[in-house]
Amino acid sequence: MKGHTLAVLAFISHAIASGNTSSMGILGHNGVDLGTWRAAYERASKFVDKLNITQKVSIVTGGGATVDGETFPGMDFNDGSMGLLEYYYVSAFSQSSALSMTWDKDAVTAQARAVAREFYQKGVQVVFGPTSQPLGRTAWGGRAGETFGPDPFLNGIITAETVKAYTEEGVVSQAKHFLLNEQETNRTNNNIAGFDSTSHSEKRNFLGPYSANADDKTLHELYLWPFYDAVKSGLGSVMCAMNKVNGTNSCENYSLLMGHLKDELGFPGLVYPDVSAQHAGLASAAGGLDYGSSTYWSESAITAMVKNDSLSMQRLNDMAIRNVIPYYQLNLDNGKQPATVGETDYVDVRANHSRLIREVGTKSIVLLKNKRSALPLQKPRIMGVFGANAGAAMAGPNYAYNPITGSGPTYDGHLATGTGSGQASFPLLVTPMAALTFRALQDGTMLRWILNDTYTSSETSALGAGTGVVPGYVNYAQDSDVCLVFINALAGEGGDRTELYNANQDTTVKTVADNCNNTIVVVNTMGPRLVDQWIEHENVTAVLYSSLLGQESGNSILDVLYGEVNPSARLTYTIAKIESDYNVRVCDTTECDFTEGVYIDYRYFDAYNVTPRFEFGYGLSYTNFTYTDLNVPSIEALSVYPSGKKSVGGPVDLWDVIANVTVSVTNTGGRAGAEIPQLYVSYPDSAKQPVRQLRGFERVELARREKSMVTFPIRRRDVSYWDVEAQQWAVKGGEYTFSAGASSRDLRLSKTITIRTE
Repeated sequence: MKGHTLAVLAFISHAIASGNTSSMGILGHNGVDLGTWRAAYERASKFVDKLNITQKVSIVTGGGATVDGETFPGMDFNDGSMGLLEYYYVSAFSQSSALSMTWDKDAVTAQARAVAREFYQKGVQVVFGPTSQPLGRTAWGGRAGETFGPDPFLNGIITAETVKAYTEEGVVSQAKHFLLNEQETNRTNNNIAGFDSTSHSEKRNFLGPYSANADDKTLHELYLWPFYDAVKSGLGSVMCAMNKVNGTNSCENYSLLMGHLKDELGFPGLVYPDVSAQHAGLASAAGGLDYGSSTYWSESAITAMVKNDSLSMQRLNDMAIRNVIPYYQLNLDNGKQPATVGETDYVDVRANHSRLIREVGTKSIVLLKNKRSALPLQKPRIMGVFGANAGAAMAGPNYAYNPITGSGPTYDGHLATGTGSGQASFPLLVTPMAALTFRALQDGTMLRWILNDTYTSSETSALGAGTGVVPGYVNYAQDSDVCLVFINALAGEGGDRTELYNANQDTTVKTVADNCNNTIVVVNTMGPRLVDQWIEHENVTAVLYSSLLGQESGNSILDVLYGEVNPSARLTYTIAKIESDYNVRVCDTTECDFTEGVYIDYRYFDAYNVTPRFEFGYGLSYTNFTYTDLNVPSIEALSVYPSGKKSVGGPVDLWDVIANVTVSVTNTGGRAGAEIPQLYVSYPDSAKQPVRQLRGFERVELARREKSMVTFPIRRRDVSYWDVEAQQWAVKGGEYTFSAGASSRDLRLSKTITIRTE
């Protein structure tokens, strides 16, 4: 791919011109102002200076070292953002993709702090999270459900809030996967068959991993963007990916790790390899990996590298310092953290986290449709419940049983957590059926259910006098005041998706809807799930849509169904009408060229005038909101390029707030609720940017008739683009349009101002 070659050449040329090549990425020597990391760096440097090569090798391969009475014991690492994987007596939190659908910074912080607190109390120092990427380049990507979504601004804000929360609880954050790890097919070095999403068949393919090739503009404006936020917020560790980036393995990619991450972003922590992502000894050490396997980094191998000058002592010291610095930065040497415990040891760290999980779950459920005010439910007399996703699986749910395996496409039970490293360890699971049963008992509702997506029955007769209702979709649907159909879509680590809708589940929905004039569909999915097979059916009155909600999933769904909580969640990706409306498929070749550039998800739909079924940012409420008084103040002339010193998170003035945009939101409906006003910015045409980009959001709770003014702080980076030739973030002088509204296509107010450059 021509673009990635030019990007590397531009990067190297800029480094030479700046005189940065000899110390690029070397902590404390690359001109980065370490700010709040300075004291920890000095402690780590003094400690490492006293060590011999044997001790340094121990540290960079996961061990510890003691010198002059001071000990670095090494650190324990574990998945994941949904809770401690493989542990008993821990909580099972919402998936990251569910959390991001809250668009609620407070909810993000609360869950992240609770997760970190459980890690800390189990004696684990590092969480493999947050998982910022895969960003979501393709709707068929297997692991997009583990992450915060394809918009870099939203993804970056949520990633940053998570990092800050982990840090505040004394746990080191390890953001992943760095970088361009956008699919499961061929990401490992095993020769496995990949899925051809065009022909819907398996193809023989090459010995992986594939190379993800993106040009410099795409790399910065899309995939690096959230990592800027993470580093600025105190990120302690980064996991480099299994795939190659622009032809070089991620974990030995000098321009990516030493250049972009450690020099450009000013990252002070350690780079850790994904499973089997380290492929060489010298190449990975010189390329920027800081923590590796003793298979490649034995004492003899490292000693030989240093002796023959292929690996400098400065770089070896840098590797050791980067392993130690997060330990000091988070004061993990203060003796307060409990000792590490075994996975099944009875150390219960759950506290009252079940309440939080239930609350966050309710904030994660998007109301896609609500015809004739079908929701909230009002004590229905007879309720029919359909679909395997309503009830419990045959086994589980704790990790020891591992009932959720593979990548779907569906799950025969209620889907509330993911697979692989995206799987939580359930202490229990509240299914929708369990929650509905207790509510029916309270309300006097009569329940009928068929928890099978492939149920068949030859019985088609109507209710017979005195004989009762013969079990079947048709009969149960005809005899119910409300019919709830529960469907899911499973994806996860190890494989990409083979479908974006499911024939069996859609047949269930249509069969029930054909016979029940009040059919409500509840969807739990790990990625975009198409709904056009039934969304316009006149008897489908309401649709609730979410990712996976953790151990309290059934209770969260119940709270929204019955109006205990007014839904406020918003989509973090676009739901298309048909599969072909998505522009990127899974790549099954050696070279995977990201030729779409920054045009993924709503950026693509907007640029190419593709009409979505439900757009990015969409979500309904049980009340209504109006927008007034958009105010965009004038912005003083800006320098084209930032002039501030290099710092942790990039040039210090890249983060300057240059304006505060405000808009007033009023609840004009009949009940209290929360709205999520969103701010989008359109750049001058000469900047060559998408039609509009998210640049602000807030969740605001409003009582009936209440009005509130919402403020969106605009940073310099929010009106910047990446200048490939200059290798800097730049501001293009011209007209910028600021639009506020309820989604990317429901923009209520707009104002255009001119930003001048000097």
